Parts: sequence; structure tokens; C-alpha cells
Amino acid sequence: MFKHRWRPYVPDFKQAFEHFCIHAGGRAVIDGVQDSLQLSMEQAEASRSTLHRFGNTSSSSLWYEMSYIEAKGRMKKGDRILQISFGSGYKCNSAVWECTETVETPTGEPWMDCIDKYPACIPQLIKSAD
Repeated sequence: MFKHRWRPYVPDFKQAFEHFCIHAGGRAVIDGVQDSLQLSMEQAEASRSTLHRFGNTSSSSLWYEMSYIEAKGRMKKGDRILQISFGSGYKCNSAVWECTETVETPTGEPWMDCIDKYPACIPQLIKSAD
């Protein structure tokens, strides 16, 4: 009985959320959450692009990621967003948002001068395209 290796149950979060904002604390953080939640490269794209452009901005990276999704024109009325952030030690926090109206391409926000250049040549995004 003790020799069995039980795999932990991980709910399919992709059934509950359209968008994911993963704390851009580093490539390993994004890789770990992406693997654990079985997210696609597109679902982790906002996090990787934010890390690429702004670096590790701590938990404020979540707002850059949400802005990225909006700037790409992907935020639609009724979409649900899961934000996951991490702190020092065992700290973790999450928030769930629901879009109340379709977001038209915003102006004057942090991605407008370069959104057409993303996703950039980020190695994980290139590998998935092959």
C-alpha cells in the first residue's frame, strides 16, 4: 500500500479561466506554474512577455500582464482572469477577476509603443512554434 505513488489531483483551471497572470518572478517561476497547471504557451505568454520587457517587478507584474492581454485585444466581456503571485518564503496570493465589458484596445498604457513586437523571440515561445 505504501509503495504506490499517488499523483496529486490538479483541477483543470483552464475550464474556469480564460486568462492567467503568473507572477513574473523569473523563468523558473513561470515554468513551474505553467507545468503544474498544464497551461499552453499562449496562456503563459503575458507572463513571459512581461518578464522579458520589464524584468521581475514583484507582484506588480500581474498588472503589466493584464494590460498585455488587453493591449492584444484578447479581453472580452465575461472573461475570467486568475492572478497568481508569490512572495518571500511560503507566501502566495491569488485573485480572480471577471471582465464586465469587452476592452477595446486601450491607449496610453505600458504596451502601446511595442505590443506589435510581442511575443518577442523568447526561447520557450519559439520552441512551441516548431
